[in-house]
Amino acid sequence: MPVIESPQSFVTRQECDKVAFQNGFRRTHGETDGWRRYSSTTAQGSLWLARDAADGWLLAIDHGGVIEELEIAVTFVEGPGLARYAFATLGDLYTLMPRFYQLAASLPDAPLAQFHAKVKDLPTSTEAERLVVQRIGQDVFRSGLLEYWQGRCPLTGISDEPLLRASHIIPWKDCTSDAERLDVHNGLLLSALWDAAFDRGLVSFDDDGQPLLSPILGEQARSELRWQQPIALTDKHRGRLAWHRAQRFEQNQ
Repeated sequence: MPVIESPQSFVTRQECDKVAFQNGFRRTHGETDGWRRYSSTTAQGSLWLARDAADGWLLAIDHGGVIEELEIAVTFVEGPGLARYAFATLGDLYTLMPRFYQLAASLPDAPLAQFHAKVKDLPTSTEAERLVVQRIGQDVFRSGLLEYWQGRCPLTGISDEPLLRASHIIPWKDCTSDAERLDVHNGLLLSALWDAAFDRGLVSFDDDGQPLLSPILGEQARSELRWQQPIALTDKHRGRLAWHRAQRFEQNQ
């Protein structure tokens, strides 16, 4: 069981500040029982950093959506937040932090809040005005997917932004709310060719993230749809992909 250094030494405090500031959490809120708290203007939730007597480092977070996505084990130590994690070295903590920021910046409703802030004063009485609002929403959605998928297509590994598309699983027009339209779990960041096939229901994905190809695709098209690995999905993705398979993919068989 870690023993928290409390109060933090000058060196510990400086290291905690560097970890937080370099990863988008630049607002400090003081220290309680050896845990130094930070927040961000661009990501949701708070984090706390601490050091234990064995020279390990501790991270606590209060963002439930991030906890669901992080693939590391929680540490059973008392402290702030909803979950706490232990790291043997400072380098291990630095390795995790970019992913933590990406998730906190895109989950669960950060894109929705950004969208509402951008369009709150815009008129929507005409079709042209509604299209402007929709384009803003799609830009916000794309930014959220770039954060969530770490700037690369999870299927092909392509990271050139001009070749990446923000692919809605349930299309914009079929969503029942802006929250659904802008939820990053309702999207995949796909390379342009995969996006075109996915949008037209010529491909979909099973619950393990394995591609499903329509039999109407020709051999040349199939050979060009190259991929490296299945997509890592959450249950929130799987539920929406079930809709895509039933409403878009199976209609093209």
